[in-house]
Amino acid sequence: MHLNLDTLNALPQGVRRPTYQRSDLTAGIVHIGLGNFHRAHQAWYLHRLMDQGFAHDWAILGAGVRPADAAQREKMLAQDCLTTLIELDPSGKSAEVTGSMIGFIPVAEDNAPLIAHMAEPAIKIVALTVTEGGYYICAKGGLDTIHADIIHDAAHPDTPRTAFGAIVAALKLRRDSGAGPFTCQSCDNLQGNGDILRQTVVGLAALSDPALADWINTNATFPNSMVDCIVPATGPKELELVRTFGLDDAAPVTHENFRQWVIEDAFCAGRPDWDKVGATFTDDVHTFEAMKLRLLNAGHQIIATPGDLLSVETIAGTMAHPLISALFHKVETTEIVPHVAAVPDMTPLAYVDLIGRRFANVQIHDTTRRVAFDGGSRHVGFLHPILRDALAQDTPMDGLALVEALWARMCEGTREDGSAIVPNDPSWDSLNAAAQAAKDNPQAWLDQWQFYGDLGGDPRFATRFAHWLQMVWQDGTEAALRSYINA
Repeated sequence: MHLNLDTLNALPQGVRRPTYQRSDLTAGIVHIGLGNFHRAHQAWYLHRLMDQGFAHDWAILGAGVRPADAAQREKMLAQDCLTTLIELDPSGKSAEVTGSMIGFIPVAEDNAPLIAHMAEPAIKIVALTVTEGGYYICAKGGLDTIHADIIHDAAHPDTPRTAFGAIVAALKLRRDSGAGPFTCQSCDNLQGNGDILRQTVVGLAALSDPALADWINTNATFPNSMVDCIVPATGPKELELVRTFGLDDAAPVTHENFRQWVIEDAFCAGRPDWDKVGATFTDDVHTFEAMKLRLLNAGHQIIATPGDLLSVETIAGTMAHPLISALFHKVETTEIVPHVAAVPDMTPLAYVDLIGRRFANVQIHDTTRRVAFDGGSRHVGFLHPILRDALAQDTPMDGLALVEALWARMCEGTREDGSAIVPNDPSWDSLNAAAQAAKDNPQAWLDQWQFYGDLGGDPRFATRFAHWLQMVWQDGTEAALRSYINA
């Protein structure tokens, strides 16, 4: 059955469907970056809230700023922006159709349609999932003002290239019209994601219109949040899986049987009551996000990197590998847990056990390649802050140094079985060159200031990194893992 509004009331038996009428919904949110994660996470929370009879004026308009987003738009419009979510529980699978998204804004090079929709007074929230590396952050942590996209948007604020330039242009129109600001809500895996979004939007505005930047900084809000749900990419297996439920969906989404959303309650133009369906509003997002980013997101890198080197295809496969799973548990419990505070109802050690079970879910076909993608952002964002804390507090960090050495080995471009690793990072060329040089001179890897900053110059870390990289090259990944585990 082709998925669209005409077939919504006749879905196959066992597929959960919306209880609300799509014709009753009006838009209150523009979401930029309509990937799988958003549709399995934020859009699901809103869908379930609508099912309870709430938030019918908070429906989502999808948006994008890349050419690939135009293809996604065509897929979504062909099925009236409905999405099939397939929950992959170890005990079985279930399907649900969500309808909280009601349209997809045309994708244009100058972003004019996006700007116009965001300027509409009915839009109260503009949310984003643009990946950890999409916020134009320089090596020192500030806005990358010399990036070509930022230079373009500063020089052409009315025809911007980036999502952030479009947000600035829309906020200018709203200021001038009296419509007032909207909330800018990052839903990406970044510690202090709202603060980083504020830095990007306000910093970009200041390059062309300092008065507008001040108005945005004073009037718009940028709530921090923590988001969590394992959502694999969609490929042929997922397209076939949705057909087993009797549905023809061109863009289905699979996900684990766990979600978490912790949000700072800072919404200048109102918000849906997401807490009615399981989200948490708190003034202490940082503690929740630190636990998740340091244990789950860093943990993903800990297992995906050796997994790729050893040709282990999936994350569940890495947890079934005795050496990789032992690496995960030792690094997490001895090197990361000391730098993570408890949150209500969850200790760091209990959280390690929880994510260990989640990673081991064999129903989730989450690939090591997907998780290891963009190490230039993920190692910097998830692992390096822990390394800095360990060095500052003189706590163990040998396993973290090993993981960095494994990343350098991975970026050389071949697995241990001799197969090629297809470029897997936006900065692959520079990473590959540094990895090649590091085979003879390990410091060449750490001298990449854009990734390591002054961390690469710390002799304690540099010494252990060099030790592990030399061992990995001489004796192999498994030998290095065994040496660390048995130490």
